Amino acid sequence: MEYLFITVIVLALVFDFINGFHDAANAIATIISTKVLSPLTAVIWAAFFNFMAYWIFELKIADTVSKTVRPENITLTVVGSGLLAAIIWNLLTWRWGIPSSSSHTLIGGFAGAGLAHAGGFSAIQWDVVMPIIGFIVLAPLIGMLISTVISIITLHIVKKQSPSKVDTYFRRLQLLSSAAYSLGHGGNDAQKVMGIIAAAMISKGMITSIHELPEWVPLACYTCIALGTLIGGRRLVKTMGHKITKLTPYEGFCAETAGALTLFGTQHFKIPVSTTHTITGSIVGVGILKRVSAVRWGVTLRIIWAWVLTIPVSALLAIGIMKIVDSYF
Repeated sequence: MEYLFITVIVLALVFDFINGFHDAANAIATIISTKVLSPLTAVIWAAFFNFMAYWIFELKIADTVSKTVRPENITLTVVGSGLLAAIIWNLLTWRWGIPSSSSHTLIGGFAGAGLAHAGGFSAIQWDVVMPIIGFIVLAPLIGMLISTVISIITLHIVKKQSPSKVDTYFRRLQLLSSAAYSLGHGGNDAQKVMGIIAAAMISKGMITSIHELPEWVPLACYTCIALGTLIGGRRLVKTMGHKITKLTPYEGFCAETAGALTLFGTQHFKIPVSTTHTITGSIVGVGILKRVSAVRWGVTLRIIWAWVLTIPVSALLAIGIMKIVDSYF
């Protein structure tokens, strides 16, 4: 059984690495697209504040993710099958350049594997899962609303300033907003895999709660997500930073600030949300303020379809993998 546990840990860290180049680009897309920082500098900037989130946020998101499936239905094969399904879907959407949600991929895979193991929906802790499903819709809407409000307030404040001064100011301010967003990103995304590893450890009796998680787990998770960002994050930057709408430093500041505020709020209430959904909604919010046609709705709708499909597709993949795994273990 030890080799199975090690396999699950490796799969978890592989998923975290893939999460880095698939999802963590959200934290740097706007600051690269506005040319405030170079891609390499932005990656280092985002990775640093992702790590800083460990000392700022409690492990609330990790706790929620670890409780997706009822404890009596969590086994190493359930965790491993869910991770494998999540990895497959993340790689496919990364290959297609679609910024789907790694958060929902992981939760869908974990829930699907638990469902297959228990033979019914009773395996799922619905009081945990339903808020997550609800925020598939709410997170981008909240981000969009906040970014629109911040944009209106900011425009009113700088309306008498010259465009060149405004650009200079917001190039500096965007460093702060991107740092805040990266903190929120770390407080949400870097904790998901911690929750999965915690579930695996609890199933083996190694720990009894998320608060007993050994120090190497968060350090390994933050390292893997940062390395993933460094290696593969640029692919989705083009979609997030250019294809939805063109951004200026002022608009990047508004989108990142809105995204950070949304993530801080959801982290406080222990709701794992998609950073992809959040920043996309925030970018759409600043785009709409210019004019509705400034948003490339064809690209946006393609992203929304990926959001809708992520949990059910990941769950179905996990169910199939679980059936195969059960025949060997």
